[in-house]
Formats: sequence, C-alpha cells, structure tokens
Amino acid sequence: MADFHQNGNVTTLHNLRSTTPEALTHALTTFSQSRKITLILPSLFSELEGDALPEILNELAQVPYLHRIVIGLDRADGDQYAHALKFFGRLPQDHVVIWNDSPRMRDIHARLEALSLNAGEPGKGRNVWFCLGYVMACKDSAVVALHDCDILTYSREMLARLVYPVANPNFPYQLAKGYYPRIADGKLGGRVSRLLVSPILIALKKVIGDRDYLDYLRSFRYPLSGEFAMRTAPLPDLRIPSDWGLEIGVLSEAWRNLAPQSVCQVEIADTYDHKHQPVSEEDTAKGLSRMSIDICKSIFRKLAADGTVFSEEIFRTLKATYYRVALDMLEGYYNDAAMNGLNLDRHREEKIIELFATNIMQAGQVFLDSPAEMPFIPTWSRVHAADPTLMDDMLLAVAADTAEFSQPPD
Repeated sequence: MADFHQNGNVTTLHNLRSTTPEALTHALTTFSQSRKITLILPSLFSELEGDALPEILNELAQVPYLHRIVIGLDRADGDQYAHALKFFGRLPQDHVVIWNDSPRMRDIHARLEALSLNAGEPGKGRNVWFCLGYVMACKDSAVVALHDCDILTYSREMLARLVYPVANPNFPYQLAKGYYPRIADGKLGGRVSRLLVSPILIALKKVIGDRDYLDYLRSFRYPLSGEFAMRTAPLPDLRIPSDWGLEIGVLSEAWRNLAPQSVCQVEIADTYDHKHQPVSEEDTAKGLSRMSIDICKSIFRKLAADGTVFSEEIFRTLKATYYRVALDMLEGYYNDAAMNGLNLDRHREEKIIELFATNIMQAGQVFLDSPAEMPFIPTWSRVHAADPTLMDDMLLAVAADTAEFSQPPD
C-alpha cells in the first residue's frame, strides 16, 4: 500500500486503494456536466502501428466523461493522415486529428514566422503547443489532460486519477502531475529521472546554494512523467519548450505563474511501461543523450532567469559534484532493486552517469555561448495579440483537412 507522506512543498495525492475506478469515473462524469474535459494525445504516425496505441483507444472508448479528444499527428503524409482518421474513428467521443504537416497547417506556421513567432522545431513540444492552441480556440473546455501514446500498461483508471484533482471544483489545483514507479520486465526504469534529474538537483543545491525552485522540483516524485492535467485558465500564458525539456518546462511555468498550493502530484499507476529511448552515447542529437542536454539547459535557464550567475568554473564544479552524488544514489537504487527482486545493471548505469556528467558540461557551454537563446515557443496570448484571427483560422484549417481526407475517393 502507498504511503501518505507529504513533503510540504507540493501536495501529493496517493492511491490508498480505498476507492474504486468506478467511483472516480462516476464523480468525473458528474463534474464534467459543468466542467468539460478534453484529452490531448500527441502522436507520431509510427505509434499507430505499435502495440500500445490500439489498446489505449480501447480503454478510452469506455471513458464517459471526456468532452473531446484532440490528437496531434506528426510525421505523416496525406495517405497516412487519411489512415489516421479511420484509425481514431473508433473513438465514440468527439475527436479531431490535427495533421501538423498538412499544407494548411504549414500555412499557419508561415504566418507565425512572418510575425517573428517561432513555433520551434518539430517534436512533442510543438505538437502539444498546437493542440493546446486548438483547445483554447474551441473555447469550451475547463480542463485539459495530456498523456503519451506509447504507454504499454495503460488503463482508463490512469486517466481518471490524473484528471480528478483539477476537475473536482472543490479542489484548488490548477495543475496535476502524474507519477508512478517505473518498473517493467523485472527491471528498474526511469533512467533519466533517477540518474540525472534527482542527482543534479541535489548537486545544484550544493554548488549554488538553497533555491526555492530546486526544492520545488525535488518535491516531484517523477518530474519527467509525460502525464499532466491542467485547468484551462492558465493555458494562454503558458510558455513551453519545443525540445526534450517540455516536462521540466511545464513544471517551471507552474512555479512561475501559479501559487504552490495550486500544484499537486497524483499517483496514477502501480506499474508503467512505454517505449524506451536509446542512450545514444555516440550522438548527442538523439536519445537519452540529447534529452539530458535539453533538460539541463531548461533548468539552467530557469535558474539564470531567477538571478543565478553561471560560469565555466561553476559548471565544472557542478559536473564533479553531480558525478559523486549520482554514484551515491545509484548504490541506493541498486539495493532497492535487489531487495525487490529487480535487475539493475550497475556497470551500465555508471556508464550512463559518466555520459550525463559530460553532457552537463556541454549543456553549460551551450548556455554560456548563447545566453539570450529563446527556447520557448511564444505563448498563445502573444500569438493572439499579434494575429487575432490565427487561432480561428487554425480551426478552419483542421476542419478542412478532416473534410478533404475523410471523403472516400471518387
């Protein structure tokens, strides 16, 4: 059974196994009568051909409280988009598939570029950003949730527990972050969270001193989870990164814009498994290697924005401190895994720690070389101020794509 510990910074909502998924669903169905709930699914076309997404749709088809499902589709051509419309057609809820690579959506991109508003590089961050813009343009949802499309252990209870804290009108929460143990196939997962994020936050505290922001991030049991739910009121002013720093970026924005009492983390699953990224030791532009650099840059930029002064000497010290802290923590993870009958390749994980230590220096150098770099996609408030018709035109573009590719060929 889960514990009931509270850390004092961010409220933790546990699964104490004292209610049922049916009770949560009944409550959410009641809440949804006056607080419409939308789910966002950022998806690659390749995920339509995997094992996870078909089962996710089977579970979602049984969810009665969703007002709309917005699917953002990346890396698809016209035939693949048409296939996606049929693939998601099994959903009984109102749903839409945004073809991010369509000519009409590229016209939307060009309008943004003409206004010097860069929507960022292709990837999950940009996909999510356009989906959020679509939800805001619809103007009919009070709550939006997001999760990935590669969850192999998905159940509809996961969504219910994720959404409940922000859908319940008696709760104060504006943002709910999901957490869970990363255990699959007899192994301890969550390598980037365990081997990079947790130790670097401790190392930063040792090197630059106490920061409320560091304590805030350390309060989250799994800060890199891809599952979160928000009330829609803060969305227009949300600045998110277009790179692998999305999850840390969203938490950082919550820290900047919301009161601590309006943020919570919620236990949404007993087990969780999804597609595992390669480490990519030889190429820092891919896999966990790139992810580690993007996450570090996101943290460094946030600290700098709050007044922290960085230098090469600080980054060298941070690298050494991180390396020692990470190895100490690995001892605890190894023992925890052994006691629970799980496998943990200690040599392999030490090699990953060495890679992350090198990438901390690389991320620091990138930050020092380009301190004015703007990694965030503009807020939708700014987009609307620059072009008040763009969001409505995006709705029309998506509707036109759907109409064109849903029709059977002559």
